[in-house]
Amino acid sequence: MPSFLAMVGDVRGKSVLDVASGTGFYSREFKRRGASDVLGVDISGEMVAVAQALEERDPLGVRYEAGDVSELRSLEGRFDVAVAVQLLNYAEGAAAMEQMCRNVHRSLVPGAEFFVLDQTPEYRFDGPPLDKYGFRSVLTGEEAENGPRIRMTALLDPQPIEFVTTCPRREVYEKSLQAAGFSEVTWVPLEVSDAGMREFGADFWADALSNPPLQMLRCRA
Repeated sequence: MPSFLAMVGDVRGKSVLDVASGTGFYSREFKRRGASDVLGVDISGEMVAVAQALEERDPLGVRYEAGDVSELRSLEGRFDVAVAVQLLNYAEGAAAMEQMCRNVHRSLVPGAEFFVLDQTPEYRFDGPPLDKYGFRSVLTGEEAENGPRIRMTALLDPQPIEFVTTCPRREVYEKSLQAAGFSEVTWVPLEVSDAGMREFGADFWADALSNPPLQMLRCRA
């Protein structure tokens, strides 16, 4: 989270489009950090309902709607910033990822930036397990168009949650974004915050830093 927020930077006075917004964690955070307008879009109506309930409990002025980013409607006005946390890895093929990127691109003002947090293309699945970080990522043995299928398990208490997604190849991300009109596509590594280092120590984070499961990228409309 600290890495992603640092990459996005100052959002004061900017409008933010949060695609795959889930229950609105980042949407709320950007509004608290001074964004002028925030719209969260997620394919799950249940996730959106939770986000709206949180907004009603603690009103910040964030808007939410249910929608598939690959079929995103034309939005009123264009946004200064777009963010996508765990979105593009759900695209069912290169064409679907490109369409997602096109829909985000057309929703942005010229020169706006798009920030992504997603699976690391070169993650080594035979490396140390990630259980101590709260989740598990294993290959299913299936190969999708964009890359290998993986089973992610969020090790929640009392009930873990499993879901299947894809680990897209690096060139799939880059070609999809560039075909959609984005430029300056840049990969950005995750870093552990100073607070995280103080609380858990360098040894705890060594596995995540030597074989990071997640990676960020930024690009410009």
